[in-house]
Amino acid sequence: MRRIPDWSRLDAVARKHRQAAARPLARALNPTLNAFVQIDDAPHPRPANGLLGGLPFAAKDMMQTPSHRPHGGFGDTFDLAIAGTNEALDRLQSAGGDLIGFTNMTEFAYEPSGFNATRGRVRNPWNPDFISGGSSSGSAAVVAAGAVVAALGSDTGGSVRIPAHACGVTGWKSTYGLISAGGAMPLAPSLDTIGLIARSAEDMMPLVPVVAALPPSQAVGRAAVLIDVAAECHPTIQRGLADAVAALAACGIAIERRPGLTAVEAIDRYCLIVMQGESARVHRSRLDDAAIAPALRRRLAKGREISDAALAESISVRGRLAHDFEQQVLAGNDIAVLPVMAILTPSANECDPGADQFSPKTLYALSRFTRFVNMLGFPAVAFPAGFDDRGMPIGTQIVGRAGSDLALLDLVRHVQSQSDWHARIPTGIAHLVPALESRP
Repeated sequence: MRRIPDWSRLDAVARKHRQAAARPLARALNPTLNAFVQIDDAPHPRPANGLLGGLPFAAKDMMQTPSHRPHGGFGDTFDLAIAGTNEALDRLQSAGGDLIGFTNMTEFAYEPSGFNATRGRVRNPWNPDFISGGSSSGSAAVVAAGAVVAALGSDTGGSVRIPAHACGVTGWKSTYGLISAGGAMPLAPSLDTIGLIARSAEDMMPLVPVVAALPPSQAVGRAAVLIDVAAECHPTIQRGLADAVAALAACGIAIERRPGLTAVEAIDRYCLIVMQGESARVHRSRLDDAAIAPALRRRLAKGREISDAALAESISVRGRLAHDFEQQVLAGNDIAVLPVMAILTPSANECDPGADQFSPKTLYALSRFTRFVNMLGFPAVAFPAGFDDRGMPIGTQIVGRAGSDLALLDLVRHVQSQSDWHARIPTGIAHLVPALESRP
């Protein structure tokens, strides 16, 4: 199977070849994937010889620049409650990153499968019949396809990690507040985080100090808690989780199995109150807008039923929830391991409200194991851990204490140095991808 190497392992000539191929490849892929809403014609006048050396990247179409007003998943531009311009995007360009374009997403970043009634869904590069995950759908798809090395995304309840799972790439949900969310469309400001998607942690790590005001690195110990949710998972997900645990153990991590589902579900109840309550307030002016799909308006309207007092109470308990999780679930360890999703990546029809096969329970299940991390404000890294019997990727996530972002990424980097789950070119678009593996 063909593979794409890490950007950091390419020499200068091969990097130039990869950068030059990015725009033509993006244009060739887009009719198949529907992943870009805009492909820039040429590099912006920033230093190509900066720290990132022309690294091709993309940004989710909810990030504002002086020259780009984002669509937020919609066809037209309107008020998305964005204040200022996006600092992370500007920093990447100033450091020599080459912005290839802006990626498609779900409307208001408020749907976990990637369904978009306005622009159409992003099609999964492994198999177009399956979801690409939401809401950072396009960012994950273009990384998986090799059009860019990395992409900016956002994660309010799993919107980086779910697409990373579905598309077979690596997704970093940062510690809450570590990366400025200014200049990006808000959804639920108490939960919103900016994150990165790349094929590997190795590719991602040079970008991390560029976008984040990093605190002193917090090393993680050599032991991790495996949150015992196997009984809730499809057998194939159990197998992928076991393979990920074996890979972590090969890197010297001792695994302790502990119950944690009750704690996850208790935290999740607060998260849903905050997400629904804040999103309805942030986008209250659009709640009755007939231009917005009925399913999305109904999702937003749920927040109307949440009182200001209930919302404030749920926000106020974050510190206690984080402390209790550290004491009762981590119990002296620094890392928790669990699946990104308990279910197999569903077909697109299962997540399309207009299809006969539509299942609201499936939508809920997609983010069941990711939302709680946003409520805690903790960092998490999702990484590929194999494939199911249909050839679709499977992801696992590791969660750490606030501020341990670099240590988590470094651990995933070690795992990926001994595996190639992240390096394979997706079968659904392999015929469109030129020989990026080597320089001409």
